[in-house]
Amino acid sequence: MEEKKNRIYRTIMIVVLTIFVTFMLTSFWMYSYLKEDNQTLTLSENTGLLKELTSSSNTSIDKYINKIKKTIDDYYLWNNDINEEDLKNSAIKGYVAGLGDEYTEYIPASKMKDYTENITGSFVGVGIYMVADEESDRVLVYYPIPGSPAEKAGIKSGDLIISVDDVEYTAKDFDRIASFIKGKAGTKVKLIIEREGQRIPYELIREKITTNPITAKMLEGNIGYLKVPSFDEDTAKSFKEKVQELQNQGAQKLIIDLRNNGGGIVDEAVDIADMLLEKGKTIISTVNNKDKKTVTYSKNDPTITMPVIVLVNENSASASEILACSLQDNERAKLVGTKTYGKGIIQTLLSLTDGSGLKITTEQYYTPKETSIHKEGIKPDEEVKLPDTVKSIYSLEESEDTQLKKAIEMLK
Repeated sequence: MEEKKNRIYRTIMIVVLTIFVTFMLTSFWMYSYLKEDNQTLTLSENTGLLKELTSSSNTSIDKYINKIKKTIDDYYLWNNDINEEDLKNSAIKGYVAGLGDEYTEYIPASKMKDYTENITGSFVGVGIYMVADEESDRVLVYYPIPGSPAEKAGIKSGDLIISVDDVEYTAKDFDRIASFIKGKAGTKVKLIIEREGQRIPYELIREKITTNPITAKMLEGNIGYLKVPSFDEDTAKSFKEKVQELQNQGAQKLIIDLRNNGGGIVDEAVDIADMLLEKGKTIISTVNNKDKKTVTYSKNDPTITMPVIVLVNENSASASEILACSLQDNERAKLVGTKTYGKGIIQTLLSLTDGSGLKITTEQYYTPKETSIHKEGIKPDEEVKLPDTVKSIYSLEESEDTQLKKAIEMLK
């Protein structure tokens, strides 16, 4: 009986110790990990600014972590199978998740390259979106990005990728095939594509790919239309070029479509606002955790003076809301569509010394009229819903686009 009590006691103590070790490891390992001797640089996802993060190590914490590690080594049943990198990443992710902020997250070093490519909206490759196709057991071309080497060469949606540089791949290789197709700009990559039972060889030159290109077209009544899917690296430059192309085709009025634009690099949205607003107008103001307020003004005389309508919906968020509110509050453009998402905060991506990153919420922003839109959204000047028959805005026909029709009507 006594022996049974001892076994129960030892079991309880091990459970308690495990909980304690997990908590302390998560807390102190995260603290120690961020406290490095070396300087690290931070790349702001939204402002593009570089800032320095400096700190010194705390040897007492290092010693404590070593004690925690020794305790795990002494008590953990499968300690020989421990992956230190996984343990570290899990501890940090758990610590950061404890903030309860869906926009703040830890990015392991192994994921940082892909993460920064997603933020900037560009990578070097041939421009193919891919999916794993179980039926054919191949990697399938979902669609080639417009203007990319793949599209120009004739690769089509539904094509199957058989091999890359003479190495054959199946659907099981989906997670790693992209790393072989990507590479340095100017280098060649050979693909074997299967289409309708025929295998076609392609030799493509890798180049910088913009994943979310702006599309432009002319509408009736000398109206230029621009679809801006996100605010990536060089979006403002592309916007300016597209507007010039439309003006050369006779555009005298402009529709900017920000529907389903989830945001991106705030500087790009600010630069576009600068093209449309009078010099000295407020674009946004931001406040950090020290209550320091920073106001961003338009720096230049407007280069685009034609009448403007902006299309928005419930998925227009972050940087797209900054552009929308800056034009609305300054009475430069009318908004048409449905109420926007309501993301009125800004994140900064900190690059840590080991190559990992921490995307962290650093500022809240306000409209030119000093309104916070966070979790509130922006109400359009003209609320127009799409018909119930529309299943997806991505497959929306112009004939059923009631929001676009309203914008055209207002500009006429």
